Amino acid sequence: MYKGMNFGGMNMQSLMKQAQKMQADMQAQAEKAEEELENAVITGTSGGGMVEVTCTGKKQITGIKIKPEIVDPDDIEMLEDLVMAATNEALNKATEMEKSLKPELPGGLGF
Repeated sequence: MYKGMNFGGMNMQSLMKQAQKMQADMQAQAEKAEEELENAVITGTSGGGMVEVTCTGKKQITGIKIKPEIVDPDDIEMLEDLVMAATNEALNKATEMEKSLKPELPGGLGF
């Protein structure tokens, strides 16, 4: 039925092969991006580096370091705020990394 149909000089079989190649290329790019995100080490800091939070590009927290001199038993709220700020910075960086590795496709289709 479609055999011999011509679309701007290309037949249906040729169009299908190109579409399949594009799909395979996009899948390979998505897999590479996922691997990069899993292996990424992203750091967020606060308090001038007194609190440091690390996470992966997949937004999994992998470590929290707090310098002893910032710990004030009379001001736990400040320490909580610093940990939260460092965590949010690390997660925001991970989000930006994800956006840069997984750009939106035309028509709003993403990976």
